[in-house]
Amino acid sequence: MAFDFPLRKIIHVDMDAFYASVEQMDNPELKGKPLAVGGGSKRGVVSAASYEARKFGVRSAISGFLAKKRCPDLIFVRPRFDRYKEISKQIRTIFYEYTDLVEPLSLDEAYLDVTQNKKGNPSASLIAEEIRAKILKDVGLTASAGISINKFVAKVASDYNKPNGQKTVPPEEVLDFLEALDIRKFYGVGKVTAERMYQLGIFTGKDLKSKDVEFLTEHFGKSGSFYYNVVRGIHLSAVKPNRIAKSVGAERTFSDNLTSEIFMLEKLENIAIELEKRLKKYVISGKTITLKIKYSDFTTQTRSKTISYFISDKSLILETAKELLYQEKLKDSVRLLGISLSNLNTDKKDKQQKTEQKKQISVQLKFKF
Repeated sequence: MAFDFPLRKIIHVDMDAFYASVEQMDNPELKGKPLAVGGGSKRGVVSAASYEARKFGVRSAISGFLAKKRCPDLIFVRPRFDRYKEISKQIRTIFYEYTDLVEPLSLDEAYLDVTQNKKGNPSASLIAEEIRAKILKDVGLTASAGISINKFVAKVASDYNKPNGQKTVPPEEVLDFLEALDIRKFYGVGKVTAERMYQLGIFTGKDLKSKDVEFLTEHFGKSGSFYYNVVRGIHLSAVKPNRIAKSVGAERTFSDNLTSEIFMLEKLENIAIELEKRLKKYVISGKTITLKIKYSDFTTQTRSKTISYFISDKSLILETAKELLYQEKLKDSVRLLGISLSNLNTDKKDKQQKTEQKKQISVQLKFKF
């Protein structure tokens, strides 16, 4: 099938068990052993797990207690974010040898648009192979990659042949690939959304494609049109070298649960101070303040308020956060508090950027994967 919109050559590079792999690289005694980064304390949470640990069901975001229960021989190491950032910088330097259109998603993954690249190589698949080989040679770590016509399909594909593999989905295979895909594999479909889709008889991409946009919007709101488009291979989001933040936040997990709002005020003040530092560093302000509360049973609640002017000052942020804290009674003891600012003064820049990108997408490209 020929698509009636311009195609790109997009690579999604995803490092394999990045934090854990860095620790195993720096300490050879850890190689081949089940390893978790973070999570060792009573209140700890696993930040990353090696593939040896994943065999036992150890995953990021689970408690250290549960991780140790699943894998009694699990080794915990403290995270070293400065080291991870250092390695990430080396990896991005390799990306820029091929294209300036690099959009980092985190320290361990990024999109690359290689439609027109510095090597003059017409094959995105060969470029991905080169990049992965260079990362292994120069850095000492393995990476996986997905290659396709847009960011969505490339992101899904990069998870297919992990670890240390890649998958290409050329234009003529995109629709078949998406139709056969388990709905849980769709990037952007979380556990809760997947359960809702199951209840509606949507288990695969083919099932999703059978629903019209009105049905999907009715059941999934604004996300409905996104699901309607991506299952048809339509995802026009360009690779953004300078991603504009949608929100900025800071949060803290406590060693002991907090049971009273009074005990939380000092914690909120410290969080507001940290948030102000981040806002001032990037010269960002916003209008919507959100308080995040995670209870002892791991359920999360958010409370938000939008004001009529932009703020970045810690005292104004804290004042609103306190108001949100007392907005309603806490339902349980609290293990985590966070404050974030959205509706930022960067939103206008983001809209201008998207307008310019749409103007640039004007030529149908011939592909060689």
